[in-house]
This record gives sequence, C-alpha cells and structure tokens, in this order.
Amino acid sequence: MMQTKIARNIWLGIENLLLHKLRSFLTMLGVVFGVGSVVAMLSVGEGASKEALEQIRKLGSNNIIISSKKSAEEEATSTQHSHMSIYGLTYEDYHRASESFKDIEHAVPVKLMRKDSRLRERAMELRVVGTTPTWFRLVPRELIAGRRLQQSDLDKQAPVVVLTEHGARKLLATESTIGQTVRIGGSQFRVVGIVKSEGGQAGSIQIPDQEIDAYIPIDVARVYFGDIFTKRTSGGDEREKVELHQMIVQVNNESKVEAVAEGIRRMLEQFHKKEDYKVSIPLALRKQREATKRTFNIVLGSIAGISLLVGGIGIMNIMLASVTERTREIGIRRAIGAKRRQIVYQFLIETVVLSTIGGIIGLGVGALIPLLITYFSGMVTVMTWKGVLLPLLISMTIGILFGLYPAINAAKVDPIVALRHE
Repeated sequence: MMQTKIARNIWLGIENLLLHKLRSFLTMLGVVFGVGSVVAMLSVGEGASKEALEQIRKLGSNNIIISSKKSAEEEATSTQHSHMSIYGLTYEDYHRASESFKDIEHAVPVKLMRKDSRLRERAMELRVVGTTPTWFRLVPRELIAGRRLQQSDLDKQAPVVVLTEHGARKLLATESTIGQTVRIGGSQFRVVGIVKSEGGQAGSIQIPDQEIDAYIPIDVARVYFGDIFTKRTSGGDEREKVELHQMIVQVNNESKVEAVAEGIRRMLEQFHKKEDYKVSIPLALRKQREATKRTFNIVLGSIAGISLLVGGIGIMNIMLASVTERTREIGIRRAIGAKRRQIVYQFLIETVVLSTIGGIIGLGVGALIPLLITYFSGMVTVMTWKGVLLPLLISMTIGILFGLYPAINAAKVDPIVALRHE
C-alpha cells in the first residue's frame, strides 16, 4: 500500500513538471552542469594523479637514486679554457654504501655515456649504460629476446650489449638480432639481448632507463671508454672526469628508505668537499604526489560544488514561484482532506525528481567530457565509482535541502485564503 502511494506521488510530481517542460528543463540545467563538471574534474584529477604515480612506481618505492652533478663552484670554473671538471660519485662511494648499511638489499653502480653506434649503413646515437646484472632487478623491464647481462659477462669483461627495443629496431631492422655485432664508440659489441624500455620523467626524478639505452658490463665500460669524457659545447670542448654517474640502491623495507637515504647523504658529506651529488627518493615523491592529489581533488570538487549550489538555488527559486502559482490547487487539496505532510511530500518529490534526473543527465555529460579530453589531447582521465556516485548523491541531497523550504511554505498556506486566491 505504502509503495503504491509513493509511486503515485512520484508520478504526480512528474506530471506536474511536464506541464511546464521548458521551465523544468532550464531548472535542471544548473544541476546537469554542476554534476557534469564535478564528474569531469574528478576524472581529470584522478587521471593526472594515476599517470604521475605510475611513473613514480617505475622508479621503485624501495629505491634510492643517487646522481652525480656539478657543484656550484665547478659550474663557475667549467667555462675556463683547458679546465677539466672532476666531480660526482666514485667507485669508493659505491663500495662504502654497499658495505655500510645493513638495510641495503641491492646496490647498482651506473656509468652513462653518449656514443655513436653503427651497423653497416645504419647509425644512431645510443646512451651507453655501464652497469651490473643487478640493474635489471632494480629497473625491471620485459625481456623481448635473448638474455640480460650476467655475472660471467663481468668476470670475463665480455664485450656484450643488451639493447632496448627502440635501438634494436633502428640498428637491426633487417638483421638477425641476437648474436649480431654492432660498433659502439669505435669498439665491437655482440648483442645478447633486447629489453623493453620506458623512459620519462617522474616529477623531479629522471626514470633510470631511456629508449636509446645500450647496457654493457661496467668493467667493460671503464676499460673501453674510461672515466674522462669530452662534451662538445658552443664554447668549445669540455672535459669531465666522472667515475660513476649514478648509483641506485634498493632498501629491504619501505619504512627504512628515508632513514637509509639520510645515512647515505651524511656519508657522502664526509667524503665530498663539494655537494656534487643529488639524492632522490621516489617514495617521498610518491607521498608528495598523493598529498597533492588530495588537495587537487578538494579544490576541483569545491569549484564544481559551487555549480551544484547554484543549481540548487535555481530549483528553490522555481519551486517558490510554483507554490505561488498553485496556491488555489493547494487550497482545493487541503479542503478535500489532504494533510500538510502530503503537500510537503508533493513539492519535495518534484524537487527530488528534478535534481535526480538532472544528476543522471549530468553523469552522462561528465562521462563524455573526459572522453573528449582524452581523444583530443591524449591526457589520461580515470572515472571512479566514487567520482560518479558522490556527485549524484550530492545532487539528490541538494534537491531535498533546497526543496524543503518551498514545500513547507506550500503546506502552511491557509485553505480558505488559498480557495479565494485567483
């Protein structure tokens, strides 16, 4: 019985709204755009956050990346003629870090060089990465063909190379891949494997691998290419001596990452007169990103919430006008026995129907906008259940809150005065 009465009241509310189709539609627009903007903004915010966190995840939340950099004093003197810059991490730093911290599970030394590579008529510049087999544990990437570097390659100082898919396609386009010999920086290397690579930037931290990487044993890199590099600049050739360009450390427990990073920083301070290194912690960057995401969502949600508020005010305004127009109808209903709560229900149902239908249409608009953004700009957008249900619930709540006052006003109308109303 109760369900039938509710259904009848809802249908009566819909019929009353259909009597003024254009007015009802225009009243809903505020809710439509409000809900649509909330859904769209939350989707954009979630997509941006997911992309950033995915990049940080590739760095490894248990990893610490220590990079060589020129100190301020070295930058000032590097422009002088015949000057050789000596800076950065050393092999001793690597051994000290590996042996001094019990919480370090793996440590990887890295030498980075730009070298021209050639296979007959095909040529390209590669970033040569001198490292150890442990690199592929700390920077895990899918193996496409062959194998990764092995400890035996280091022991024998074997001139072998593992290419990324991009470099392999360009250099070995029409050749058999594994076992092929390529010339890198004037020396011959045998291709033993091909891996996928996902270079890029995660906040302020450069992802360790790039599309043009070629991985060789670190001892081979040191013997073949040495520690002194010549860079060509607009002002002439610039010579640099850098033993290690990077060191990647993996800690055995995520909770100890920041403590170990601080320990490494203090250790480097003792053995480096100048600050020619940079310690980066992906975990700290991830926490910062998550905090930024929360703030971003709150700001976007608040801005879009204002649109919903405006839509609610529009509903209240129209319903107050509707009460004035339908005073005689209210009087007739009261005269034939309708109770005040039934009048309240009647007008409240109309506002809830308006806000709910507007909210559902707004969800459709909100789902379409992120798709268009992704299609035209390539930006990643992500719709979540929270981002869909929350705006719809808010729109229904606004319908109740902003419809309550007009409904109570309608119920307070004196039946005798209402019957006389023209």
